Amino acid sequence: MSLGLVVVGVLFVAAVLLSLAVGNKDLSIAEVWTALTQPGGSHAHVVVESRIPRTVLGVLAGASLAVAGVVIQGITRNPLGDPGLLGVNAGASAAIVTGMAFFGLATAAVWVAIPGAFIAVIVVYILGSGRRGATPLRLVLAGAVITAVLAAYVQAVTLSTPSVFDRHRFWIVGSLAGRGFDVIGEILPFVVAGLVLAFALIPGLNVLALGDETARALGASTTTVRIGGAASATLLCAAATAACGPIAFVGLAVPHMVRAVTGNDHRWLVPYCVLLGPVLLLVADVIGRVASRPGELMVGVVTAFIGAPILMLTVRRLKGRI
Repeated sequence: MSLGLVVVGVLFVAAVLLSLAVGNKDLSIAEVWTALTQPGGSHAHVVVESRIPRTVLGVLAGASLAVAGVVIQGITRNPLGDPGLLGVNAGASAAIVTGMAFFGLATAAVWVAIPGAFIAVIVVYILGSGRRGATPLRLVLAGAVITAVLAAYVQAVTLSTPSVFDRHRFWIVGSLAGRGFDVIGEILPFVVAGLVLAFALIPGLNVLALGDETARALGASTTTVRIGGAASATLLCAAATAACGPIAFVGLAVPHMVRAVTGNDHRWLVPYCVLLGPVLLLVADVIGRVASRPGELMVGVVTAFIGAPILMLTVRRLKGRI
């Protein structure tokens, strides 16, 4: 497992360098390295400097979505769980559209997306809880209901308000382009808090994987683990969604890719996802830059194209183990 983590770490560094090197003006890896280690006024340094915010955002969003996915799969014990399963994406989208339509919000903002995501998760948890507490099946069904309702609300508002539709349609596809350090500064505290909470919940997630009755017999509080996991996933997913727009398949595909190597032990799943999520997102972003030059494809489109077949191949390999 440790050797595999080193390999994934090397892939992570390679993806970061590739993200800094490829674009409208391609640079060699040597030029990128020189620009990073010997900053000056060279053309290569200016190009690399302009790509750093996009790369840093890709690292934060990729790690956030992948870890949010593995946490949600853990608390719902649903192998098809992703950050949208509990209504997180839908809540963030509905809050942002509401801000644009009724409060003059010009662009997506973290301080709008996160409350919307938390309210959606709280409603899902209340609807998914019975007299004996929340169960995975009830949470999934409640999440599907809330997501459908909020998606209908977003469509109704955007289709009836042309100005909101124009602003919303660029955000909804999902992109790393055009964001600066101000956006990174807004989401960084939420990403750090979500990751710290996810690492703290690793023992609880491992016990919860044994089943609710076994977990309670071992002294674990399943309610505390699920509430903590939902809070962690909400912070991570809402921050990534507010900064980049909804990006599909990273939160679903990466945990399954990692699980093929590490198994279901969250002590390895979470660290692997922190590194492999950015690798998938940055590589998808680079493919989007070169696939339709001189323009570029949004990263959300590319992740759907490459994430779906990767997920299908991984699930076929895991047949009978999930």
